[in-house]
Amino acid sequence: MRVMLAEDSTLLREGLVRLLAEEGHEVLAAVGNAELLLKAVAEDPPDVVVVDVRMPPTHTDEGLRAALEIRERLPGTGVLVLSQYVEKRYATELLTGETEGVGYLLKDRVVQVDEFLDALERVAGGRAAFDPEVVRQLLGRTTHTDPLARLTARERDVLAEMAQGHTNAAIARRLHISQSAVEKHINAIFDKLELTGGEGYSRRVLAVLRYLGS
Repeated sequence: MRVMLAEDSTLLREGLVRLLAEEGHEVLAAVGNAELLLKAVAEDPPDVVVVDVRMPPTHTDEGLRAALEIRERLPGTGVLVLSQYVEKRYATELLTGETEGVGYLLKDRVVQVDEFLDALERVAGGRAAFDPEVVRQLLGRTTHTDPLARLTARERDVLAEMAQGHTNAAIARRLHISQSAVEKHINAIFDKLELTGGEGYSRRVLAVLRYLGS
């Protein structure tokens, strides 16, 4: 896998470079700001970009804006966004767009190496990978009139796993239920939310996240 990194923390950036190299991935560039990332991506598009939300010079949303620009210019390049906190405005802006090849992880998740590498592989492969805590907080944005309130506890569990980007088989393993039960819960979820997603994996995630951002 060909990867580019944009992270202003030298320690984290160098740690990711070493980790990815040890896993057999090629790190094409590792930079400390969004401007350098955009320049590197334009010169040699990678399979996936890992980018921090807040970087110099203002430490607000430079990384996110770079991620959105990369998605617009090079939709085939995966983008995995890192953030220190659940920044709902940024997460919603990113996640309610086309989610094929998009991920959003909290930086704490990076220390859980297997989960980070799994998310990176999913994003590079055109799938989705969202941090469970991000999904939990977005799912928590409900009101008394929100159709999410009509879901059962188990359906909400399944929806959270779907929004993280897991397949039906993975959801079944994670929740210790059968795959047929997962499929029934998903059908119920879409009926209750009045969603008409396609059969594809990424389109299902997109439908869920668009609803959450509405």
